Amino acid sequence: MNNLPLLNDLRVFMLVARRAGFATAAGELGVSPAFISKRVSLLEQTLNVVLLHRTTRRVTITEEGERIYEWAQRILQDVDQMMDELSDVRQIPQGTLRIISSFGFGRRVVAPALSALARQYPQLELRFDVEDRLVDLVNEGVDLDIRVGDDIAPNLIARKLANNHRILCASPDFVARHGMPKQLSDLAALPCLVIKERDHPFGVWQLHSKEGVHSIKVTGALSSNHGEIVHQWCLDGQGIALRSWWDVSDNIASGHLVHILPDCYQPANIWAVYVSRLATSAKIRTTVEFLRSYFQAHYPQQCVVAKDNK
Repeated sequence: MNNLPLLNDLRVFMLVARRAGFATAAGELGVSPAFISKRVSLLEQTLNVVLLHRTTRRVTITEEGERIYEWAQRILQDVDQMMDELSDVRQIPQGTLRIISSFGFGRRVVAPALSALARQYPQLELRFDVEDRLVDLVNEGVDLDIRVGDDIAPNLIARKLANNHRILCASPDFVARHGMPKQLSDLAALPCLVIKERDHPFGVWQLHSKEGVHSIKVTGALSSNHGEIVHQWCLDGQGIALRSWWDVSDNIASGHLVHILPDCYQPANIWAVYVSRLATSAKIRTTVEFLRSYFQAHYPQQCVVAKDNK
C-alpha cells in the first residue's frame, strides 16, 4: 500500500499541467517551485512514469501524463463527491471551493459576501480569484463563477442570484457640455467610455427599449478593460458609460451621475455558474443559497433576488 499515490500529489500534478509551469502552480498554492517539483517527481517515482516534459521555458504534459491526468480527475472528483455527501449528511459543508468573478463586482460585492460565508461555515476553504475574461471552468479547475451577464454556455448550470441590468449614465457636467441625448442614435456623435469586460463585445452596446433590441456602435477617446476605471472616468465627466445598476445606483441617487435614456437598458443578471458534475454538491448548493440570501439582505434596492432559475 505504500506505493499508492497521494491525493494531494495528484492535485499538484493536475495544477501544474493546467498552468503549464511549476512557478505558476507554486504561486497559486503559496509554496515554492522546488516543493512543487519535488511532489511531482515523487508522484512520477510512485507511478513509474514520466508525467511532464520539463525545459527551461515551459512544461508540457506527456502522453502517459495525459492518461494519468484523466484518471486523477475522476479519482479526485469521486473523493470530492464523497466528502460532499458526508457534508450533506452532517449538514456542515466543508472542503475547498474555488470561486471566480470579475474585477469590480468581485471586489465590491462578491468578496464581502464570501467573507460572511466563511464566518458562517468555517469548515469551507475558499479560494477567490478575479478575472477579466470568461474562464473554462472544467479545464481550469474552477468550481463556481459568480457572473454578471446573461450570455451563459448551455453546457453549464446557472442559478440566478439576483436581477440586474446595465444602464446609460453620465455626469451632470458632461450633460451640461454636450446636451442630453434624446434617442439611441445620438450616442454615435457623443464621447462614450468603451469597455471590454467579459461578456459584451468591444464598442458595441446591445440595448433594449420598448421598440425592441438595438445594436449601437459607440466610440470615444477613452477605453479600458476595467469597469472601475470607466466608472471613475464617467464621474469625471469624460463620457457616457454603460454600467450595472448595482454599480452606479448610489451615484444616481446622490446626483453625481445622471441616468441617460432611462427607457433603454441591457439585461445583465447575476448568476452562479458551475459544471454539471457539481449539480449535487452540498458545498455548491449551500454557497448558492447563501449568496441569494446575502444579496437580498444587503442590496435590496439594487437587486431584487430572483426566484427563477435558468
